[in-house]
Amino acid sequence: MTAAPRDTLPVLFLSHGSPMQAVQDDAVSQAWAAEARTLPRPRAVLMVSAHWESGVPLLTGSPQPETIHDFGGFPPELYRLRYPAPGAPDIAQRAQALLREADFCAGIDGTRGLDHGAWVPLLHMYPQADIPVLQLSVQPSLGAAHHVALGRAIAPLASEGVLIVASGHMTHNLRQYFHRDRSAVQQNRDFRDWVDAHIAAHDLDALTAWEAQAPYARGAHPTTEHFMPLFVALGAAGAHYDSQLLVQGYTGDVLAMDAYRFAQAA
Repeated sequence: MTAAPRDTLPVLFLSHGSPMQAVQDDAVSQAWAAEARTLPRPRAVLMVSAHWESGVPLLTGSPQPETIHDFGGFPPELYRLRYPAPGAPDIAQRAQALLREADFCAGIDGTRGLDHGAWVPLLHMYPQADIPVLQLSVQPSLGAAHHVALGRAIAPLASEGVLIVASGHMTHNLRQYFHRDRSAVQQNRDFRDWVDAHIAAHDLDALTAWEAQAPYARGAHPTTEHFMPLFVALGAAGAHYDSQLLVQGYTGDVLAMDAYRFAQAA
C-alpha cells in the first residue's frame, strides 16, 4: 500500500560501497533490504547520490531513467545489471518548487539516468524496481551548510510519501583502500567515531564545520562529494531527529560503511 500523506517517512543515509555491492549478499546489503521491509511502501524514492555533481541542484525528470554504469574495470556481470524503475517527473517538479521556495536555483534534467550510487542500494532495497525513482545532485564546492539547507528544503517530501535516501560514504579515501594503507586505519576510525558522536549529540554546528574540527577530516575525505549526502539527510531529518545506526563496519579497513536512519521529530 502507498504511504498516505500523513505518514512521515524516515530519511536514510547509506554508505554505498563499491559497485560490487550490487552482487554481494552481506551484512550491508542485508541491512538495506531489512530497513526497506520495515517501511511503508513509498510513493517514490528520492536518491541523493555522491556520483552526480553539478553547479546548482538538479533533479532527474526522465519518466524512464536508464541505468548508468559509471565505473570501469569491474566484472562483466555488473555491466549487464539494469534497474528499470520508472522515473518520477511529478515529484521532480514538486521538489524543484520546494527548492525554489527556499531560494535555490534548481533545475530538472530530463535525460539523466540513475548512477550506481542510486541503483546499487535500490537493487537490494526494492529489487522489483516497481517504485518510481528520481535523483538530486550534490554541489561539493558549496560545502556542508549548503547541503543541510538542501535537505531542509526538500524535507516536506517525507510527509508526502517520498523516501529520501542520501547515498555517499562515511569515509572515502580510495588511495588508501587500493594501497591497503594500514597506517590510516585508526585515523579513519577516529574520524568515523567523531562524526557518530556528533550525530548522536545533534551537534550540527560542529558537523558542518567538520573540515576544521573533525580529526583526520581531509584524510578521510580527500574530496568531499561522498560526505555531502549525509548533510542533506541531516537537513531533511530536522533539528530534533531520532537517529539509529543501521550498519557499522569497514571495507578494506579504511572505507567506513555506516548507514543511518533519521526519524523526523513530530
